[in-house]
Amino acid sequence: MNRLLTGLIAWILCITIHAAEVGKWNAYMAYSNITEIEDAGDILYILASDNLYSYNTNDQSVQTYHKMNFLNDCSISHIAWSKSAKRLVIVYDNVNIDLLDQKNNVTNLSDYYIKSMTGDKTVNHLFVDGNYVYLSTGFGIIKLNVKNGEFSDTYNLGFNVDYSYIENNTIFAASKEKGLYAASLSSNLLDKSNWKRTGNYTRINKTVDPELLRKAANANPGGPKHNHFAYMTFRNGQLYTCGGGFGDMDLERDATVQVMKENEEWTIYEDSLKKKTGISFVDMFCLDVSPTDPNHVFAGCRSGLFEFKNGNFTQLHHTNNSPIKTAMDYKNPDYTLVEGVKYDKEGNLWCLNSQSEGVALLEYTKEGEWKTFDHSELMSGKYSLGALQNIFFDSRGLMWFVNNHSGTPALFCYNTSTDELKSWKYFENEDGTKVAVVYVRCVTEDKQGNIWVGTNVGPLMIKSANIPDNINEFVQVKVPRNDGTNYADYLLDGIDITSIAIDGGNRKWFGSNTSGLYLISEDNMEQLQHFTKDNSHLFSDKIESLAIQHNTGEVFIGTDKGLCSFMSDATEVAEEMTKDNVYAYPNPVRPDYTGLITITGLTYNASIKIVSSNGTLIREGRSNGGTFTWDGCDLDGKKVASGVYMVQTATAEGKKGTVCKVAIVR
Repeated sequence: MNRLLTGLIAWILCITIHAAEVGKWNAYMAYSNITEIEDAGDILYILASDNLYSYNTNDQSVQTYHKMNFLNDCSISHIAWSKSAKRLVIVYDNVNIDLLDQKNNVTNLSDYYIKSMTGDKTVNHLFVDGNYVYLSTGFGIIKLNVKNGEFSDTYNLGFNVDYSYIENNTIFAASKEKGLYAASLSSNLLDKSNWKRTGNYTRINKTVDPELLRKAANANPGGPKHNHFAYMTFRNGQLYTCGGGFGDMDLERDATVQVMKENEEWTIYEDSLKKKTGISFVDMFCLDVSPTDPNHVFAGCRSGLFEFKNGNFTQLHHTNNSPIKTAMDYKNPDYTLVEGVKYDKEGNLWCLNSQSEGVALLEYTKEGEWKTFDHSELMSGKYSLGALQNIFFDSRGLMWFVNNHSGTPALFCYNTSTDELKSWKYFENEDGTKVAVVYVRCVTEDKQGNIWVGTNVGPLMIKSANIPDNINEFVQVKVPRNDGTNYADYLLDGIDITSIAIDGGNRKWFGSNTSGLYLISEDNMEQLQHFTKDNSHLFSDKIESLAIQHNTGEVFIGTDKGLCSFMSDATEVAEEMTKDNVYAYPNPVRPDYTGLITITGLTYNASIKIVSSNGTLIREGRSNGGTFTWDGCDLDGKKVASGVYMVQTATAEGKKGTVCKVAIVR
């Protein structure tokens, strides 16, 4: 670095900003339940909660492995270490396979994963024999050459093989359905007739080696306890989550409130509560945090409303101490559906009770009293609707929620002051065409006051201006094809929208049931991003929930395979731009940095001009929310030279803001 440049940036070296890089993906994996450990000498490879980490017994270091750093997939079913090949075989639930060496080099073997076949491809067990690993599958055995990274043979036995092993030059295939089969290794194993039944099936002990478990006890990767994140919300800078379950998702997910602090440390609320209550504690649908006490949390479950203080369980609100009722005529206390809870600004808790006799909407006042509100629109016969969910209060103070059930797909708007309820059970777009909605999944509000509704056939919108006038029209946004015709397509037409989040730039993030994650521009006309598990680090194309940390722009994505995040380029807007809150990062930009340079602390739609020290215009544009990103190139797309560059800001109305500096080192 020359002396001049050293002098130019000396002032900024002492205030280097450390912030997350725009476009970066992060993983937040659970490692609580150890199911397999493989001994690779000084390193133990540990499979826990379907995720992988290693523990170096020499220096006590811990390394996690996931799709963000080394691996090609997620949700691992089995691992096996080949001492001869010095590679770890990693088999995923979807039967994709990775080979990992001790230098963290990974080879992906996707042939079996992508192969189309009628047999059951499930991998039940791995057996290591030198350079080979034998995969016991739903139809037979696959022989994998770990050293060469290729499949050697496939033995289609026509039945499910629970496990296999080799003894005395004989290979054995154990099947719970068929018994124990064997064949000589010197015979043609491809010929099914050479496999003979030799005995009955014997179950093998699948417990982890106690000695390896003792060694691994010192390793602690941290993270959440479970990989389920069907509901998420930010409160007081912390991410509050719960796992969901029931309905369209897995039955009986563990019910636990998991809270991530700003330092990425996790707090796990008291769980395993059946011993205390005598009632099952599974399938937690929702939660909310008291506006007056951040340690006071209510969570709605499949078995009632659970109350927590300081992470500890305090009370179960149920049929014996509240108006909350069990589902249908079952009279089963384990089946008491509370699928929506939300505090209003006064500190009263609102609650939705699904499939209960005569009760749907309840209020638990800040004084600790229960009130019920009778509305026929929330009932189907004598029972409340099947899946009343997703409460939120909009900027007008109106309470919105949905019925996410095919029996009566519906959207509701409730005025808590007047007890007036507006319902939509028939959906018609602005052209007068009926929209064939089967599920109404979610609802939220954008920064212009428009209401967005996620359905199984795409997003619908109610314009802000129409809400006071009770106009029933829904907008299906039309996106022009721009192909020389006047044709347009409905925005995300036919996409099953499960979750919606609005970022600081009023852009819409849509999570889908099977198609991944979409980012739509502020004006709703442009698809800016479409993340899938195949084109990004996204864990799965099934998105269950979304939440945005607006101070940083980090988008948290709850999938059916766990929690990940994406650092977006839009943050919450600042009220004004001052030298104290407008800054750029990274700063200085060092020679090895290849990402985007981020300027943050901006007002809505702020005008940005980047100029050189002699006043030459380098780049200009508008902010996304409170953020502007620059690729370090000039107007011609060429990388700028080393130097200090001025970032000049102005409000959307043209009022001059502040100036910050960016130092670039080439």
